[in-house]
Amino acid sequence: MAGITLLEAAKRGGLTDHERAVTKVYADSTDILRAIPFKTIKTAGYTYSQENTLPGVAFRGINASWTPSAGVINPLTEHLTISGGEVDVDNFLVDRMGNGIRADEEYAKVKHMAHLWAYKFIKGDSTSTNAEFDGLQTRLTGNQKISMGSTSGGVVLSLAKLDELIDAVVEPTHLIMSRALRRLLNTASRTAAVGGNINFEPDEFGRKVMHYGELPILTADNLDEYYTTLGFNEADEGAGGTACTSVYCVSFKPGHLEGLHGGTPIVSDLGQISGSPVHRTRIEWFTSLLLRHPKAAARLWSIKTGTVTA
Repeated sequence: MAGITLLEAAKRGGLTDHERAVTKVYADSTDILRAIPFKTIKTAGYTYSQENTLPGVAFRGINASWTPSAGVINPLTEHLTISGGEVDVDNFLVDRMGNGIRADEEYAKVKHMAHLWAYKFIKGDSTSTNAEFDGLQTRLTGNQKISMGSTSGGVVLSLAKLDELIDAVVEPTHLIMSRALRRLLNTASRTAAVGGNINFEPDEFGRKVMHYGELPILTADNLDEYYTTLGFNEADEGAGGTACTSVYCVSFKPGHLEGLHGGTPIVSDLGQISGSPVHRTRIEWFTSLLLRHPKAAARLWSIKTGTVTA
């Protein structure tokens, strides 16, 4: 099935009211989950081909022959991972306050799960935690990993490098950064010496979203108290410490960069648990990432805090 966003999936049939509400909470909780399309599969994994190099082409003269050639296509497989959790609410609270207290607890659980997913979208690393999927920081290498500079301690963001990052992505749709770096970029847009093509446009819900040029800026750390996803806590290229951050440019389009899942989150009301005075709800979501095109995302790293330059 072609990729659609979680908000679009929540409007479709086949879901219980509970599952529809949970899916919407996922989408509403983070910028990334609101924007990324998801491809649905019915199996535990998905095998696909990723373009590496194109075959050679040329012109030929009359009576001349062609030189056969072939491109390089890499076969890859993504495996779904299992994220989720269980919510227990004491029987006393259910008796005194009704099922509304269970809904409140489930909302809080799903909100935290959504922020964890958005964190792993950037920082996931299956070599350190086998049960999770690889995020963009792990996946992006070579020409798709662009350094802000090799100065020890990092280099402040420049608009020229930000433009270079965008040019490294095929059909870019979004920029992803921290709220702190977004503030610095917004400040630079009000500085005559720097300028910057910053504007604010309403999204589908009428909320004002900051854009750099035509690209909306998504923030990756909506829940700072748990995940400083792109805080100034990354290593720099000059090995001067861990006080830098990154900016990502992505192409959230089918055939480029998508989420992969087995369907919308599954909500199971297990009722009152035998042997424990609680009502339990289990919520699970089978997901991964699908980087179909090698230039569907890029990372600009080794950025230190400070005034943005031209």
